[in-house]
Amino acid sequence: MPDATTLPHPKLALDIKGEFPVLNRDFGGTPLHYLDSAATTQKPVAVIDAMDRFYRESYGTVRRGVYRLSEKATAAYEGTRKKVAALINASSDKEIIYTSGTTQSINLVAYSWGGKFLKAGDEIILSQIEHHANIVPWQIIAERVGAILKVIPVDDTGTLILDEYKKLLSEKTRLVAVNHISNALGTINPVKEIARLAHQAGALVLIDGAQSIAHTQVDVRDLDADFYAFSGHKMFGPTGIGILYGKLAILESMPPYQGGGDMIMRVTFAKTTYQAPPHRFEAGTPPIAEVVGLGVAVDWLHMTGLDKIAAHEHALLDYGTAVLQQVPGLKLIGTAREKAGILSFTLEGVHPHDIGTLLDEDGIAIRAGHHCAQPTMDRFGVPATARASLGPYNDYSDLDALAKGLRRVGEMFR
Repeated sequence: MPDATTLPHPKLALDIKGEFPVLNRDFGGTPLHYLDSAATTQKPVAVIDAMDRFYRESYGTVRRGVYRLSEKATAAYEGTRKKVAALINASSDKEIIYTSGTTQSINLVAYSWGGKFLKAGDEIILSQIEHHANIVPWQIIAERVGAILKVIPVDDTGTLILDEYKKLLSEKTRLVAVNHISNALGTINPVKEIARLAHQAGALVLIDGAQSIAHTQVDVRDLDADFYAFSGHKMFGPTGIGILYGKLAILESMPPYQGGGDMIMRVTFAKTTYQAPPHRFEAGTPPIAEVVGLGVAVDWLHMTGLDKIAAHEHALLDYGTAVLQQVPGLKLIGTAREKAGILSFTLEGVHPHDIGTLLDEDGIAIRAGHHCAQPTMDRFGVPATARASLGPYNDYSDLDALAKGLRRVGEMFR
């Protein structure tokens, strides 16, 4: 059996590892092979420098001051909203709500829209391969109002069974909430078709875009998504900032998710009137520097090119699939035809946590566990998997190191 490094290395679309400072360090002479981008992406120097410069030179509160620092901060803050709207082809920047991340975005919809419009007997459809953040909020609101959850099954490759989805849809369906790309398997779901069928049944659609936003072009109008949620830290931006996109007419029908400063028009002890979206949903002092960093991350995505990122990661996925299949005792979990740069696997006789710990000795950073997707693990009959996930800064050396490290781990346990 040939060693992984003997496989050919076709030219990749990108060579950008040098733009990411943390990837240019080592651990006692061992280079870092970062393969955990599905959990969080590393940050380019452009984002790091922009946030540092903002704190040093331009920091001020937003929308509240009439002095120059505040006005400059406000311009950057609202400028990011326009950049995000353009990135996903929203109709208006009024459809872009700042949140702390995908989790809060989904909770906002569950508690605001769900709390107002869901009632006993209504049905919510999820898929079998959702992240917990797109399961638990719906369980909570369903228990509160008496709604019912239904689940789209997947086949043995991790592909949604659309015929079963069609059977679940009915006049009782109020919402379909699915991920664009599975964080545990890498499956790319047919969300445009899912939305079309849901709308035919009179239901709304929420798409968890945490794993897709940095890896493929997202057009919310083409998808006809009613809600689309994602996180800044998974798209080369900072933590603590995320986005909820919602169609403006729907947002206007929703009550505030939280109360406090800046989401109001007028407050008296008798009555409070609220701002229009998006500010209605943005109570309190926002993460200003993080929003600035997100704006630069969007700029970086445009400069780098989402088409190049997709091509680069697809080539690495094909290569990684081939080299991992050569590792004795390794089984890939999630082999859908339409798949993104995520390689989940088990290694015979070795717990995933041991795999992760031992690979770290070789400077290889992967994820091990249930990936906040325990129903997915249950579907495939495993308690956990090891997961290598790709970013545009990865190259063949990362995957060669992974395959070599896994062979060493396997030999240690045989």
